[in-house]
This record gives sequence, structure tokens and C-alpha cells, in this order.
Amino acid sequence: MHKRFVNQCTLDIRLIPKGPVLIKSGKEGADPTKPDMEFVETYHAGGRSIYFPGSSLKGAIRAHAERIVRTIGSDRRPTNLDPAEGEARPLWASDPLKKETYKYIEKEPDAQKVYRWSSFTDQLFGSVAIASRLRIEDAYPIDIAKVKTEERNGVAIDRVFGSVAVGPFNYQVCTAGEFQTKIHLKNFTLEQLGLLGLVLRDLNDGWFGLGFAKSRGMGLVEVRIAKATVDYPGCVLKGEQISLLGSQLQPWSNKALIGAGVFLPDAERQKYGFPANDIRETTVIGQSMDYGLGVQLTWDETQIGSDLFTPAVTAWKDRLMEGVAS
Repeated sequence: MHKRFVNQCTLDIRLIPKGPVLIKSGKEGADPTKPDMEFVETYHAGGRSIYFPGSSLKGAIRAHAERIVRTIGSDRRPTNLDPAEGEARPLWASDPLKKETYKYIEKEPDAQKVYRWSSFTDQLFGSVAIASRLRIEDAYPIDIAKVKTEERNGVAIDRVFGSVAVGPFNYQVCTAGEFQTKIHLKNFTLEQLGLLGLVLRDLNDGWFGLGFAKSRGMGLVEVRIAKATVDYPGCVLKGEQISLLGSQLQPWSNKALIGAGVFLPDAERQKYGFPANDIRETTVIGQSMDYGLGVQLTWDETQIGSDLFTPAVTAWKDRLMEGVAS
């Protein structure tokens, strides 16, 4: 599927610290006046500033997504990886650090079957065998002047003796500012979009944090989604319908939220294991993209929760109910 481009969702996100946040640079400099643990920095918009690396954001998002899937699914590879058409697909999250989890890949050269046999989280975030559908940009400050940092002191306590094991040491934290990033999800199913929506909701609610010392109350951020777009690059508008160019598929409503499997013939869709009828209605009307090719749906901040993520999470819940029914 990575050779095609059937749909993409782009989320314009703002991250605002609710308290101290530290994403460490990973190395100490030679300047003795700087703290032992520094926030990662880069040059942006003509000045030097701290930022949130996209890799750190993706790691935290993936970890919580795996936590959700293991809670309502399984953390082990099922014995039946290839259910018959119409049966509930097993829901599980693999451990990317365990090579034995991917033994089945060595026996199967078929890329479509490898994708179908991969765990739900691997299908979204990627693995040693398949590429990720999710791309997260670095989060840079919107206004560098509003970014506030401070230094704090700490020690590490020996859990056995109760004495100081390491320290004292000092570290730099960010306490104020607004950071802008974008999340791109291509060739997605509505289930995958729904899971991403749940993770961003939990991050905003403080269920998990970013960076250093999360167990000590650090790393909590407010997540504000300013805008969301869903693009169908190979489609055009015909009246009040969306049509896929060069295809005999029936057109869809110009308000449709469409998963990747809907764009494929049934035989190919089944090879990838994409859900059938992966489509939901929204209130947003699609518009033609630049140059007259492609269709785009756009949600503002007030519509995203109720009109984008809610239909997607409904598809996610339907997937879970299939497992209960089976």
C-alpha cells in the first residue's frame, strides 16, 4: 500500500506545557555553567530554541497506543493469524524489542500477508518488516519570546538504603510556551484514526506525559488540535459525490470519511485485511484541491472531536465488538 496514496489525515497540533517538561538532549556539554541535563535545542526561525523532537512524540504516542490495544486485546501473537473472511480479526500489540515476535515474517515473503499478519500497532507505527503510516514533525515554538525555562535541583534516592545514590544534580525544564507540530497519517483505516484520536485525548487529559521524570508529575501537556484535513488525492468531485479516477467503484458522498480499504477492489482489500465498508458520514463538505485534482475535507477546532474522531472511534468500537461477538 505504500506504493499508492489513497488518503491522508493531517492534524495541526499545539502542545502547551501544563507544568515542567524536560526532553533531554542525551549528552552533556563542556560548559560548567549549564545544567547537568539540558533540554534539546536547535536553530529555528532565526534563533536558538528548545523544541519537542518528533521521534520523542511518536515514541510516547506509540507506547500509549500499545497500552490501549493490550488492555482490550492481547499482548501475544495469536495462533490463528489468518482468519477466514467475515471472522473477527485478532487484536494484539507486539513488542518491537522481541525478535521472536516477528518469526513469522521470515517464513512469509508475501508483503500483503505480512501486513495482514502484523499486529494492529505495527500496521500503524511500523516494524522491522513494514513501514510506518504515521509521521510526526518536530514541534517548534510559535513565539520563542513566550518560551520559559528554569533550572531545578534533584537527587536520586537508593531504594534499599534510602540514602542519596546520585546527586545532587540540576536539570532544565520548560514551564511555558506553545509548540506547533503536525501529525500525518497516510493510507489509514478509520480504526487507526480512531486509536490515534484516543491517544491524543489521553495525552491532553494527563494519562501519560512526555520526556523525563513522568512518574514525578513532569511531562504533562495540553493538546490543542487547531485544524484537521483529510485528503483523497486520486479523487474528484462530481456534483455532490466523490469519485475515484480510473475506477469502476461506486462514488461516495462528498461528506464521507473513507478508510483506505474502500479504495481497493475486494480481492486486494482482503489480501491486506482491510475492513469492509470502512466509511462514515460527517457534516463537513469536501472541496476540490488545488489544480482541480483531489478532494479535501477540513475540520476546524470546534468540529474535530465530534465530527472527525467520534466517527473514527465508532469504527474502532465496531472492531472491538466483532471480537466480543466471536
